[in-house]
Amino acid sequence: MTGYLTFEIRRTLRDAKFLLFAVALPVGLYLLMADRFIDQGAPASYVMGGVAAFGAMKAALDVGARTAVERGIGWQRQLRLTPLSGSGYLLAKASVAMVVALPPVAGVSLVAGLVSGVHLSAAGWAAAVLGVWAGTVPFALLGLLLGQFATAQNLQAYQGAVVLVLSFIGGLFIPVSTFPQALAAVAKVLPSYWLAQVGHATALGGGGADRWQAALVLALYALVLGAAVAIRYRRDTARA
Repeated sequence: MTGYLTFEIRRTLRDAKFLLFAVALPVGLYLLMADRFIDQGAPASYVMGGVAAFGAMKAALDVGARTAVERGIGWQRQLRLTPLSGSGYLLAKASVAMVVALPPVAGVSLVAGLVSGVHLSAAGWAAAVLGVWAGTVPFALLGLLLGQFATAQNLQAYQGAVVLVLSFIGGLFIPVSTFPQALAAVAKVLPSYWLAQVGHATALGGGGADRWQAALVLALYALVLGAAVAIRYRRDTARA
């Protein structure tokens, strides 16, 4: 598994266009949104937390979902003929997704500090970056699950729909407090809502209880999604 993980990380890091887009999109969104939301009274740190969460979530989803292409070309079938176990393959993919999820969080945080004057303590910056990054685990697994169900032909449509729902209904860009009651109830079921809670609470110095609650919900999502990915992969293997 170690050799395969190293191979996957190197292959992903060589994809300069993908990495550039993974960082440039959330940074660009932050620059577009920051002035508008700040003028409306929202702290720059609040905007930073939401956009950083979006960047990490999307990057992790993108990496995991790309397994649909590998399924389509028979790469997963080839790997089943090697000593690499199914769990090793999935763990390596999830690990690569987490590697790619870190630069968007760091990039948005850096721009927020340099351009918008966001000031946090060293511990605050560490919590803002690492807290959101750690909370991205369920989305790496969700991407893998999507990659096990989708095909190379319909992946983009499914992936776009998932990102759209998680981003806007999950409250990454618009405060859930402004939603109608029914929509707010739906938002709080989504994992992106809790990832946004981590970003917002950390950036604004929110209470530790709120962060721990969000961490617990995200951990439960990770367990459920991890089990779903494993079950789906086994069924796919059985059919092959």
